[in-house]
Amino acid sequence: MDEERLSAALLELEDEINWDAAAMLERAVHLEREARALGDELLVARARLAQANLHMRAGDVAEAAQRIWKVHQWAIEHDARRLTARTHLVWANIHRHLGDAAQCLEHSVLSVELLDETATDHMRIWHRAKLGDALSLSGSMDAARLRYRQAADLAIRLGRPDLLLAVLNNHAYAEFAAGQHEAAQRLAARLQEVAERHGFELDASLLDTIGAIQIENGQHAEAEKTLLACIDWHNDGNQDDADALPEYLLTLARAQRGLGAYGRAQRSLAASRRLCAERELGNVLVRVHQEQAELHAAQGQFAEAYATHKLFFEAHQRQYSLQREAQARTRQVMFETAEARQEAERFREQARRDPLTGLRNRRYLNEQLPGLIATDPGLTVAIVDIDHFKRINDELSHDVGDQVLVQAAKLLETELAAIAPDGFVVRLGGEEFVLVLPETPVARAVDRLDGLRRTLRGFAWESLTAGVPVTVSIGVAGVADAAKPTQAALLSIADQHLYAAKHGGRDRVVWSGARLGRASAA
Repeated sequence: MDEERLSAALLELEDEINWDAAAMLERAVHLEREARALGDELLVARARLAQANLHMRAGDVAEAAQRIWKVHQWAIEHDARRLTARTHLVWANIHRHLGDAAQCLEHSVLSVELLDETATDHMRIWHRAKLGDALSLSGSMDAARLRYRQAADLAIRLGRPDLLLAVLNNHAYAEFAAGQHEAAQRLAARLQEVAERHGFELDASLLDTIGAIQIENGQHAEAEKTLLACIDWHNDGNQDDADALPEYLLTLARAQRGLGAYGRAQRSLAASRRLCAERELGNVLVRVHQEQAELHAAQGQFAEAYATHKLFFEAHQRQYSLQREAQARTRQVMFETAEARQEAERFREQARRDPLTGLRNRRYLNEQLPGLIATDPGLTVAIVDIDHFKRINDELSHDVGDQVLVQAAKLLETELAAIAPDGFVVRLGGEEFVLVLPETPVARAVDRLDGLRRTLRGFAWESLTAGVPVTVSIGVAGVADAAKPTQAALLSIADQHLYAAKHGGRDRVVWSGARLGRASAA
């Protein structure tokens, strides 16, 4: 599979709302292997994010959190804006599962802020809808309604009735959860109208939302019909989550209790309880116990209702404890992964530092300089060499020579910070350094570099070198000096100017605007 077809296959996973976790996860793992074979890091990262997302949607939040760190870091480092937006959306959902509304909202906001012309239609619609979800979770319903409306308007404008249904469903559920049952009912009616107009069959999740809203509005007969249709849809072989059918049966039992059809309600509830036991769905089982107590009370069976309520309370406490443990495990995974990432960053930083002086090294220069040359027409580089450094080593010892290098490095960094705050100093090796001065054209840089030269010459070296002077020669080059500006070309010009400074008497600055060999100011 080539890159284009592999990218299209990944897009199907990324922009899919209705999903079969097991099959899609297997597909994502297969696509990662293909991306690795092609050597395409972006496709590999996308496949990994798809896997993290599927683990999260299947309820394995700890696994999702563990997987997403590296993808997120890679996306930021490589300025992969669309991938970064997607990672923030997955992060938002992870924090929603953890019950952290603030972090969920923060990541949801970032997932929308990062949308640009590279975003798919699905992302432009769905990220705004999920921001609405995050706002409703944090209690900001007015702001949530604005985002839901934006998402719905976009879905209409972009011709995506399938996504319009999903947005309306989420908005309806948010209003329902906020106790705004009339608003939820209006949205449910609109959802049904959109589905009918475009020939969509309402899937089980949409029908379950509609049924729950009908119950709260006292429309129990309509709710029972809706939930029976919901269960029929599921039983027709359509894919759903493991907890879906027990949830549908539980909602059906509530509708039947409202109708006074206690026998039917008991059968629905018993079926839900059996599935919860088979599938170890503790969270749903807690609510089954709660509904069972309500059903006993509705029939005047108060002793049974009390006994069942005790079961509900015990199950609720047990489930709360399990949720706290799961949250703790997930947070520990996130902490450990963050620690590992920080450790990797520390080693990465060490690999780009000179161990003697603490300055950046050649590896860092090779990573940073090409990009600056390509984007900054006012860039200047300077090669600085300590004059007669061999004499210092030979006459005073290599230990003194190292101390001179360390002190010179401190002076160069301090002086450069005043000349070019965004610049950096690199130790190339031996007594040779490179200064990188962004947005500092050569004409302006030279005078300041000459001041730096005088500062090094005027430093109180006597206590360290026993009277042996320490001076530097500097060769300067700007982007405009090279016919074809590259790192190699710019450093070569600066090196030629350094050579001229050495042969012109040392302790001087040479650049293209001066005759070779003439000092700027000795």
